[in-house]
Amino acid sequence: MNMSFRILIGDDHEHARKAMRMILAEDDRFTIVGEAKRGDEILPLTEQLMPDMILMDINMPVMNGLEATRLVKEKFPYVKIVMVTVSDDVTNLFEAIKNGAQGYLMKNLNPSIWLSYLHSLATDSAPMPQAIANRILAEFSNTKSTEDTILTPREQEILTRVAQGLSNKEIAKELVISEHTVKNHLKNIMQKLHLNNRVQLTRYAFEQGFL
Repeated sequence: MNMSFRILIGDDHEHARKAMRMILAEDDRFTIVGEAKRGDEILPLTEQLMPDMILMDINMPVMNGLEATRLVKEKFPYVKIVMVTVSDDVTNLFEAIKNGAQGYLMKNLNPSIWLSYLHSLATDSAPMPQAIANRILAEFSNTKSTEDTILTPREQEILTRVAQGLSNKEIAKELVISEHTVKNHLKNIMQKLHLNNRVQLTRYAFEQGFL
Protein backbone atom coordinates (compact mmCIF):
# COMPACT_ATOMS: atom_id res chain seq x y z
CA MET A 1 0.00 0.00 0.00
CA ASN A 2 1.37 3.41 -0.98
CA MET A 3 1.96 5.96 1.74
CA SER A 4 0.11 9.27 1.46
CA PHE A 5 1.75 12.63 2.09
CA ARG A 6 -0.04 15.88 2.93
CA ILE A 7 1.39 18.89 1.09
CA LEU A 8 1.11 22.62 1.84
CA ILE A 9 2.08 24.98 -1.01
CA GLY A 10 3.55 28.42 -0.27
CA ASP A 11 3.96 30.72 -3.29
CA ASP A 12 2.63 34.20 -4.07
CA HIS A 13 2.23 33.52 -7.80
CA GLU A 14 -1.00 31.86 -8.90
CA HIS A 15 0.56 30.33 -12.01
CA ALA A 16 3.31 28.75 -9.88
CA ARG A 17 0.77 27.27 -7.46
CA LYS A 18 -1.26 25.99 -10.40
CA ALA A 19 1.83 24.35 -11.90
CA MET A 20 2.61 22.64 -8.59
CA ARG A 21 -1.00 21.47 -8.27
CA MET A 22 -0.81 19.94 -11.75
CA ILE A 23 2.47 18.16 -11.01
CA LEU A 24 1.31 16.75 -7.67
CA ALA A 25 -2.01 15.65 -9.18
CA GLU A 26 -0.08 13.13 -11.27
CA ASP A 27 0.82 11.12 -8.16
CA ASP A 28 -1.92 9.94 -5.81
CA ARG A 29 0.61 9.63 -2.97
CA PHE A 30 0.50 13.43 -2.62
CA THR A 31 -2.52 15.35 -1.33
CA ILE A 32 -2.56 19.16 -1.34
CA VAL A 33 -4.17 20.27 1.92
CA GLY A 34 -3.72 24.03 1.55
CA GLU A 35 -2.05 26.98 -0.16
CA ALA A 36 -0.43 30.17 1.14
CA LYS A 37 0.14 33.38 -0.83
CA ARG A 38 2.25 35.10 1.86
CA GLY A 39 5.06 33.91 4.09
CA ASP A 40 3.27 34.91 7.28
CA GLU A 41 0.41 32.53 6.41
CA ILE A 42 2.66 29.47 6.45
CA LEU A 43 2.93 28.87 10.20
CA PRO A 44 -0.82 29.32 10.98
CA LEU A 45 -1.73 27.00 8.10
CA THR A 46 0.81 24.44 9.31
CA GLU A 47 -0.76 24.52 12.76
CA GLN A 48 -4.24 24.16 11.26
CA LEU A 49 -3.62 21.61 8.49
CA MET A 50 -0.66 19.58 9.86
CA PRO A 51 1.05 18.87 6.52
CA ASP A 52 3.85 16.34 6.12
CA MET A 53 5.69 18.59 3.67
CA ILE A 54 5.73 22.25 2.59
CA LEU A 55 6.75 23.45 -0.87
CA MET A 56 8.13 26.88 -0.03
CA ASP A 57 8.92 29.71 -2.42
CA ILE A 58 11.88 31.78 -1.21
CA ASN A 59 10.50 35.19 -2.16
CA MET A 60 7.03 35.89 -0.75
CA PRO A 61 5.40 39.10 0.53
CA VAL A 62 5.25 40.09 4.22
CA MET A 63 7.64 37.29 5.22
CA ASN A 64 10.11 35.47 2.98
CA GLY A 65 10.43 31.71 2.76
CA LEU A 66 13.66 31.65 4.78
CA GLU A 67 12.04 33.18 7.87
CA ALA A 68 8.88 31.12 7.40
CA THR A 69 11.04 27.98 7.27
CA ARG A 70 12.77 28.88 10.52
CA LEU A 71 9.48 29.50 12.34
CA VAL A 72 7.89 26.27 11.12
CA LYS A 73 10.92 24.11 11.99
CA GLU A 74 11.11 25.60 15.49
CA LYS A 75 7.57 24.49 16.24
CA PHE A 76 7.14 21.52 13.89
CA PRO A 77 10.60 19.98 13.31
CA TYR A 78 9.14 16.86 11.69
CA VAL A 79 7.54 18.81 8.82
CA LYS A 80 9.73 18.53 5.73
CA ILE A 81 10.31 21.77 3.83
CA VAL A 82 11.39 21.94 0.19
CA MET A 83 12.45 25.31 -1.19
CA VAL A 84 11.07 26.03 -4.67
CA THR A 85 12.99 28.55 -6.75
CA VAL A 86 13.64 29.80 -10.28
CA SER A 87 17.35 30.34 -9.52
CA ASP A 88 20.18 27.85 -9.18
CA ASP A 89 22.08 30.23 -6.88
CA VAL A 90 22.71 28.21 -3.71
CA THR A 91 23.22 31.21 -1.43
CA ASN A 92 19.59 31.57 -0.30
CA LEU A 93 19.10 27.83 -0.53
CA PHE A 94 22.01 27.26 1.84
CA GLU A 95 20.47 29.71 4.30
CA ALA A 96 17.21 27.78 4.05
CA ILE A 97 19.04 24.52 4.76
CA LYS A 98 20.61 26.10 7.85
CA ASN A 99 17.10 27.11 8.93
CA GLY A 100 15.96 23.50 8.66
CA ALA A 101 14.81 22.94 5.06
CA GLN A 102 15.34 19.43 3.67
CA GLY A 103 15.97 20.26 0.01
CA TYR A 104 15.19 22.38 -3.01
CA LEU A 105 13.63 22.15 -6.46
CA MET A 106 13.98 24.29 -9.56
CA LYS A 107 10.65 25.41 -10.98
CA ASN A 108 11.73 24.56 -14.52
CA LEU A 109 12.62 20.92 -13.81
CA ASN A 110 10.75 18.08 -15.51
CA PRO A 111 7.63 17.10 -13.50
CA SER A 112 8.84 13.48 -13.28
CA ILE A 113 11.99 14.71 -11.51
CA TRP A 114 9.84 16.69 -9.09
CA LEU A 115 7.74 13.67 -8.19
CA SER A 116 10.71 11.35 -7.81
CA TYR A 117 12.62 13.84 -5.66
CA LEU A 118 9.65 14.70 -3.44
CA HIS A 119 8.86 11.06 -2.84
CA SER A 120 12.49 10.37 -1.93
CA LEU A 121 12.45 13.28 0.52
CA ALA A 122 9.13 12.21 1.98
CA THR A 123 10.51 8.73 2.67
CA ASP A 124 13.91 10.00 3.90
CA SER A 125 15.87 8.39 1.08
CA ALA A 126 16.99 11.42 -0.95
CA PRO A 127 20.71 12.24 -0.90
CA MET A 128 21.77 15.81 -0.16
CA PRO A 129 22.37 17.89 -3.31
CA GLN A 130 26.12 18.14 -3.88
CA ALA A 131 26.14 21.94 -4.08
CA ILE A 132 24.62 22.19 -0.61
CA ALA A 133 26.97 19.51 0.76
CA ASN A 134 29.95 21.46 -0.57
CA ARG A 135 28.74 24.69 1.06
CA ILE A 136 28.27 22.95 4.41
CA LEU A 137 31.74 21.43 4.13
CA ALA A 138 33.25 24.88 3.51
CA GLU A 139 31.23 26.37 6.38
CA PHE A 140 32.04 23.77 8.99
CA SER A 141 35.37 22.21 7.93
CA ASN A 142 37.21 24.07 10.67
CA THR A 143 34.87 23.14 13.54
CA LYS A 144 35.89 19.53 14.29
CA SER A 145 34.98 18.35 17.76
CA THR A 146 37.14 16.12 19.94
CA GLU A 147 34.26 14.66 21.95
CA ASP A 148 33.92 10.88 21.88
CA THR A 149 31.29 9.55 19.52
CA ILE A 150 28.39 7.43 20.73
CA LEU A 151 27.95 5.72 17.39
CA THR A 152 28.97 2.18 16.55
CA PRO A 153 31.58 1.62 13.79
CA ARG A 154 28.82 0.58 11.35
CA GLU A 155 26.77 3.68 12.21
CA GLN A 156 29.86 5.83 11.64
CA GLU A 157 30.32 4.21 8.21
CA ILE A 158 26.73 4.99 7.28
CA LEU A 159 26.91 8.55 8.65
CA THR A 160 30.02 9.21 6.58
CA ARG A 161 28.33 8.02 3.40
CA VAL A 162 25.22 10.11 4.08
CA ALA A 163 27.48 13.16 4.36
CA GLN A 164 29.09 12.20 1.05
CA GLY A 165 25.68 12.49 -0.60
CA LEU A 166 24.95 8.77 -1.12
CA SER A 167 21.36 7.55 -1.18
CA ASN A 168 20.16 4.67 1.01
CA LYS A 169 20.33 2.35 -2.00
CA GLU A 170 23.92 3.37 -2.78
CA ILE A 171 24.95 2.95 0.86
CA ALA A 172 23.39 -0.51 0.98
CA LYS A 173 25.23 -1.56 -2.17
CA GLU A 174 28.58 -0.21 -0.98
CA LEU A 175 28.35 -1.82 2.47
CA VAL A 176 26.74 -5.03 1.15
CA ILE A 177 23.68 -4.76 3.39
CA SER A 178 19.98 -4.33 2.69
CA GLU A 179 18.36 -0.94 2.14
CA HIS A 180 16.02 -1.76 5.04
CA THR A 181 19.07 -2.21 7.31
CA VAL A 182 20.41 1.16 6.22
CA LYS A 183 17.09 2.82 7.10
CA ASN A 184 17.11 1.19 10.54
CA HIS A 185 20.67 2.33 11.17
CA LEU A 186 19.72 5.88 10.15
CA LYS A 187 16.78 5.86 12.56
CA ASN A 188 19.09 4.74 15.37
CA ILE A 189 21.70 7.35 14.46
CA MET A 190 19.17 10.19 14.42
CA GLN A 191 17.69 8.99 17.72
CA LYS A 192 21.11 8.85 19.38
CA LEU A 193 22.17 12.25 18.11
CA HIS A 194 18.75 13.89 18.54
CA LEU A 195 18.71 14.92 14.88
CA ASN A 196 15.76 14.97 12.49
CA ASN A 197 17.01 14.63 8.91
CA ARG A 198 19.89 13.93 6.52
CA VAL A 199 20.86 17.60 6.33
CA GLN A 200 21.44 17.73 10.08
CA LEU A 201 23.31 14.40 9.91
CA THR A 202 25.60 15.83 7.23
CA ARG A 203 26.32 18.92 9.29
CA TYR A 204 27.07 16.75 12.33
CA ALA A 205 29.44 14.56 10.28
CA PHE A 206 31.40 17.61 9.13
CA GLU A 207 31.51 19.14 12.61
CA GLN A 208 32.74 15.88 14.17
CA GLY A 209 35.42 15.35 11.56
CA PHE A 210 34.05 12.18 9.97
CA LEU A 211 35.10 13.46 6.53
